[in-house]
Amino acid sequence: MPSLHGDVTAALRTLGVAVTPEVLDGALSAGEKESLSHLEFLHRLLAGPVEAKLQRALERRIREAKFRELTTLEGFDWEFNAKGVDRRSIEQLATCDFVRRHENVIMVGQTGLGKSRILQSVGHAACVQGYRVRYATSAKLLQDATAALADKTFNRVVDEYARFDLLLIDEFGFDRLEREAYAQASTFYYRLLDARNGRRSTALATNIDFTKWNEYLGDPPLQQFTFASHARMILLSRPSKEPDRGKAGERCHAPLFIRSSRANCCRHRS
Repeated sequence: MPSLHGDVTAALRTLGVAVTPEVLDGALSAGEKESLSHLEFLHRLLAGPVEAKLQRALERRIREAKFRELTTLEGFDWEFNAKGVDRRSIEQLATCDFVRRHENVIMVGQTGLGKSRILQSVGHAACVQGYRVRYATSAKLLQDATAALADKTFNRVVDEYARFDLLLIDEFGFDRLEREAYAQASTFYYRLLDARNGRRSTALATNIDFTKWNEYLGDPPLQQFTFASHARMILLSRPSKEPDRGKAGERCHAPLFIRSSRANCCRHRS
């Protein structure tokens, strides 16, 4: 029996199952006392190690995502702007069906409406479901692109960001000087999103209305191609006549509307 006991623990180790001799002894003892069936015994033996492995994998995905804030939709204040924020639509995002379908998401709205919270909450939900996620501000992406151009690793950086199942881009156009400071912004976004469209999902939060992206990117065809290709888009936008009652860092109670459209709402012209 001691030899068989050692053989079993060694075999489990070879299979990568973290079962200590003490855990095996506990499962054997429970099996005898409770008259467990073979399947019940195996479940008792493996459930703990499997749960621990899944938790470690989740923690690894969350670390890899590099969230600025680890948050979920639980506790989100839906009441402060109940008429403007469609709770069901946002919670639908958190199911991550759009990630499975390799679709993109755009959230448009002024500061203080919870775009970053929603974006990172959806990213956390994707991590829980086993997807690889990366969160970054637009400024961080362009800093990486600029550094990569300098050290001739541009293709590697594009490939790095292109591999995640879900890429979250926050604060797109948040700083109006961003485009001037990073002359290669259009090229980088074109290359990155060309590599991802139809293969991976990208979710983006911005305070720039989609119709004005050409002013920010300086390239209307790029503006159309960037998110119009192979994507179903959910747009969050403020009515054009609604006055801005919010300031940076303050909660804004002005309405935020959600509308959905297919990717062909913008027609790409070659």
